Amino acid sequence: MRWIWLGMVLALAGCVEVMPADPLPTPGAPPPASADEPRLSPQQAVNMFVGVVARMKPVAERICREQNPALNCDFEIVVDSRSQQSNAYQTVNAQGRPILAFTVPLIAEVRNADELAFVMGHEAAHHIAGHLTRTQETAAIGGLLGGILASATGAGQAGIEAAQNIGATVGARSYSRNYELEADQLGTLITYRAGYDPMRGAQFFNRIPDPGDRFLGTHPPNSQRIEVVRRTMANMR
Repeated sequence: MRWIWLGMVLALAGCVEVMPADPLPTPGAPPPASADEPRLSPQQAVNMFVGVVARMKPVAERICREQNPALNCDFEIVVDSRSQQSNAYQTVNAQGRPILAFTVPLIAEVRNADELAFVMGHEAAHHIAGHLTRTQETAAIGGLLGGILASATGAGQAGIEAAQNIGATVGARSYSRNYELEADQLGTLITYRAGYDPMRGAQFFNRIPDPGDRFLGTHPPNSQRIEVVRRTMANMR
């Protein structure tokens, strides 16, 4: 089974006390350092995940309904138990319900609740902003244009199919960096509204590989993402 559903995570956690929300962080305040924070134990990580879900889910759903009332905002937050990569992603199930998935390595990698909340807010923001649908649309357009150009040059069926695949890849990645920055901005708001510190949460970027400015890269440089969070918080003052 691809996902461990949230109910199973609750069962693994045993009796988990969900703490009340902390006071909202002060916008623009310097973030506490997290780079040197120790890793959490497996039980601490599970407890943290359950607590963050309990606080973030209703806030993300409320902001989703405020910004896009026609959208399905009934988030289901799950653990992807099969992937060995540190990753989080947003998708939808067959019924159109939005899914926010987190791999076990990612949950083990975050050092505090602010980091996990920020990642969760970022993935929720992808759904609210419609990035999955927009990516599929640009991929389809890119594939179509690639196929047309290949056909016009006299390419055979194999060449046309290869051009379609390349076009779809280029199309899907054309706006991906902008989508990531948009999700960082809206994710900052969601994280903040849930009572977490987005600036502290964004310190997660300091411990993951920096994609830099790779051609057709899907993610912007980490420094640029942290700056988006900083500016967003500054504008809340």
